[in-house]
Amino acid sequence: MKHRFIQKNAFKIVGLMKRVPIVFHGINPAIAELSQNLTPEMIERLKTLSDMEPSGIISASANFSLGRMEEKGELDHYIGVATTSDQVDDFSVLEVDAGQWVVFEIVGPFPQTLQKAWGEIYSNWLPSTDFEPSGGPEILWNKSADTSDPEYHSEIWIPVKIKDEAFKWFA
Repeated sequence: MKHRFIQKNAFKIVGLMKRVPIVFHGINPAIAELSQNLTPEMIERLKTLSDMEPSGIISASANFSLGRMEEKGELDHYIGVATTSDQVDDFSVLEVDAGQWVVFEIVGPFPQTLQKAWGEIYSNWLPSTDFEPSGGPEILWNKSADTSDPEYHSEIWIPVKIKDEAFKWFA
C-alpha cells in the first residue's frame, strides 16, 4: 500500500460530531445524516479554519467502543477540519495530541476501495510492521465531493507508535 509518515504537532478537529454505529460495508446512514446537517455557510466557515494538512473538509473517527473489529459498537464521528485555531465558533472540538501518523493513499471506486483499504491496513499492514495505532482519531480526507469518479482519491490518516514488542530485543 502506498503510504508516507508524517510527524504532526498537536491540533484540533473542529466541526460537527455525532456518536454513530460502526458499519463496515456501504454508506453509514448515521454519517450520511450527519453530513446533511452541514450547510454551505458552515462549510465555508470551516474551510476558513483549516490551516494544516490534511486540508479542507475531513472526516474523523474517535473514541471507539468495544467490538470495533467485529463491526459492533459505536464511535464519535466528526465532519470538519484540522486546525490550530482557537477561534472555533460553536463547533464540536476534538483535541489531538502531537505524534506520528501514517498516511495511506487510496485510489478507486468509492466506497468499496476505501473500505477494502481499511481492512487491509488493520489485517495486513499494521500486523506486518513495527507500528500500532496510538489511540488518536483516524482521519479520512477525500480529494473531491464527486464520489462517482472511478479513480476517486482519498487518504486514510492513522496515528501510530512503535509497538512495545519492537523494543524487546533490547532487553
